[in-house]
Amino acid sequence: MTTPVTTTFETHVGRSLAPEDLRPGDLVSVLTEILELPSFLWCHDSQLLAPDEPVRMPWRPDDAGTPLKVKAICLPFVFVKAPNGEGRILDMRRCQLVRLSSDYARSVWKALKKQKNSC
Repeated sequence: MTTPVTTTFETHVGRSLAPEDLRPGDLVSVLTEILELPSFLWCHDSQLLAPDEPVRMPWRPDDAGTPLKVKAICLPFVFVKAPNGEGRILDMRRCQLVRLSSDYARSVWKALKKQKNSC
């Protein structure tokens, strides 16, 4: 017995970006942020860390996947606009961006913009 299999959808994967690959108009999202804490606040191994050396921890933001439109670039800083109209400045030394597929970014952008307008 042969069963034909057809798929009607495509799976897209976001691509990590180097800061120099960013262009105004790109639709991106923050994948990870680096959180820095003073080592004297770190309770685990204070003997191994110099008191002036920060402890760096990767952080997954709650709004990961939210499309952001790149408006201006002056590395290491990137000015982006969120679907709700708010501007935000990202420090590329502290975050990793991913380029979103245009289909995903546009559909999420429209949905989030409608949420903003309905409030």
